[in-house]
Amino acid sequence: MIEFAWIWALAALPLPFLMRLLPAKKRTEQAALMVPKVSAGLSIVSKQGGTGRFKLFTAIIIWMLLVLACARPQWLGEPVSIPAEGRDLMVAVDLSGSMKVDDMTVNGRQVNRLVMIKHVLMDFIQRRVGDRIGLILFADTAYLQTPLTYDRNTISDMLNDTVIGLVGEQTAIGDAVGLAVKRFKQKEESNRVLILLTDGQNTAGNIDPSQAKELAVAEDVKIYTIGVGADQMLVRGLFGNRRVNPSQDLDEDMLTDLAQSTGGRYFRARDTESLQQIYAILDELEPVERESRQMRPLQALFYYPLGAALLLSFAMALVPLFSRGKQ
Repeated sequence: MIEFAWIWALAALPLPFLMRLLPAKKRTEQAALMVPKVSAGLSIVSKQGGTGRFKLFTAIIIWMLLVLACARPQWLGEPVSIPAEGRDLMVAVDLSGSMKVDDMTVNGRQVNRLVMIKHVLMDFIQRRVGDRIGLILFADTAYLQTPLTYDRNTISDMLNDTVIGLVGEQTAIGDAVGLAVKRFKQKEESNRVLILLTDGQNTAGNIDPSQAKELAVAEDVKIYTIGVGADQMLVRGLFGNRRVNPSQDLDEDMLTDLAQSTGGRYFRARDTESLQQIYAILDELEPVERESRQMRPLQALFYYPLGAALLLSFAMALVPLFSRGKQ
């Protein structure tokens, strides 16, 4: 819809006609209020015939356009919800070599741990409307794949493009936590939450998990840790199939301490269904910010009547030149 920021300016529209109603003496005394061309044109239109009428009509249109521009017309768009500031959610995903283990099932198909994490995590990301989300990938070291952003589609695309072994074969859990804390420090006021998914123990990196925990506590970063991997799986051998524990290297004590010390929780994801349940719990523990501000985008329109008035003014100025040329 169109609205006027200074609608009271429209009251000036009849001013030239009101000036015409004043006695001649009054108009002379108050010449500062007279509108050039219009009042004069009203008295000489009969003498100049068609040209006078054209000038008078054009001057009236110019006046109306100028008053309309002064009223500041603007287009008011549909209401748009602006998510409230204050929640930052960083997701750290393990890309170490052990994530290749095919002990997970997605839609009846045997897949490795990373494929299962992608499958469930992308749905979780799409539900976090209103949260800033960032993505950290770690193995031999940790690096920021995507900074904190409201663009959930970009996060999902970047996660989907990840491959195992991209940054090595080991597991730098401490570096992942430290990098998340560093990124959170750039946001002065926020609810800082880190979700860390791993299937092993800290075997690389420059920061020990205990040091990373201290940094997280100091910066008020809450960590939710998720241990990924099945408790058992069948492995084919020379003497038939045997059951093994593919998650024997998972350091649950360290992950539990890291989470509880920062006010978070440790979860165990043994299959796709359990990881989905974990994310449902996280939605309850860290609900999406529901409060939002409403804004209606404004587009200024005053330059349209103003531009039209200028064009008509130039046209009026050129009319006498063409008239002289014909003579």
